[in-house]
Amino acid sequence: MQNKLKIINDPVHGFIKIPHEILFDIIEHPYFQRLRRISQTGLLNLIFPGATHTRFHHALGAMHLMFTAIETLKLKGVEISKEEEKGALLAILMHDIGHGPFSHALESMLMDDWHHENLSLLLMNRLNEQFNGQLSTAIEMFRGQYHRKFFNQLISSQLDVDRLDYLKRDSFFTGVSEGNVNTQRIISMMNVCEDRELVIDAKGIYSIENFLTARMFMYWQVYYHKTSALAEFILVKILERAKFLVSQGVILPATENLTYFLYREKGSATDEDVERFTQLDDNDIIQAMKLWQKSDDFILSYWCRCVIQRDLPKTIISSHPFDQAFIEEKIKDTNVFLGIDNGKELVHEIKRKLLPYDTEKQPIWLLQKNGEKIKLHESEDQLLSGLMVNKTTRYILTFPRNFNI
Repeated sequence: MQNKLKIINDPVHGFIKIPHEILFDIIEHPYFQRLRRISQTGLLNLIFPGATHTRFHHALGAMHLMFTAIETLKLKGVEISKEEEKGALLAILMHDIGHGPFSHALESMLMDDWHHENLSLLLMNRLNEQFNGQLSTAIEMFRGQYHRKFFNQLISSQLDVDRLDYLKRDSFFTGVSEGNVNTQRIISMMNVCEDRELVIDAKGIYSIENFLTARMFMYWQVYYHKTSALAEFILVKILERAKFLVSQGVILPATENLTYFLYREKGSATDEDVERFTQLDDNDIIQAMKLWQKSDDFILSYWCRCVIQRDLPKTIISSHPFDQAFIEEKIKDTNVFLGIDNGKELVHEIKRKLLPYDTEKQPIWLLQKNGEKIKLHESEDQLLSGLMVNKTTRYILTFPRNFNI
């Protein structure tokens, strides 16, 4: 009989245990194995060469932190049954199972407005059928329908094990130390109030502020880095252009499953949509970009060469929108330099905004010694939280780099 209670060696967390056999069965399933071929950070390796880790890595890491959090809560007297433990571990393990190629960038291009969480839920339901209802509790927790609310907060909130893992993991693989949060310290401060609300012991306030600060820095320094934002934008433009061309009768070489989505009409997801989606990964997109470099369509060819040859356009960043006359000037320069008349397809303003801490949407609660709870930003002890409640916006203008600004 096969031993399914494995131990996995992870470069970020060390040894990760698989404490329940059903977890091993899900990990071995083709839906989950596909995550080995889905980048955790899209094209971020064009900027940070070490960022080649995958959604597979991240899902296992998040499961490990969930297990650690559950063990911590048990030690603090929170009663958690084996079924609840199993459900929480399954929910976080599968939380990203619906991610498409290059993670967030191509979600809306391939499956219209289907967010990856909707696809994750759809795939969870399919797996639940295959495993005779063993995932029902996990699905309840994932959807926020389980009566003990803190399980959903551990899965998805402003301080969840998903964020704890991806910050530490992305910091590790990019080499950007500002994102290296102390996951063990934060988890050790977790508690449950009134058997339903996830809270943080008040003495852990500065670890939480450090976490929020680290996340903010990682967004502006890594995820929203101007070249990172550009690379993600280019991926969308490539698929957008390819879909337009096939709608005009142009035949583009691509794998069978990618071709299917290029021709797919908008509408509700069918069984075939889902089946083909679960066979798509980064390799389909990379192969297509390699082939489309030689396309007769200049725009498609240009964008693909930008990525494959890492000959990226010029970018300039501003805290204010760019003047329309300046943008028109760049379009005109592009047309002249490249000898084309549709330079507007190559000159774009990209917008990125970030709210580091939302005081309204699932705020972080601190549990004081007297048993009362208080919102993080309202605590007298907070130093930084009050400064992170405002939204910041950056504007990035991109255009071919063959001429000076």
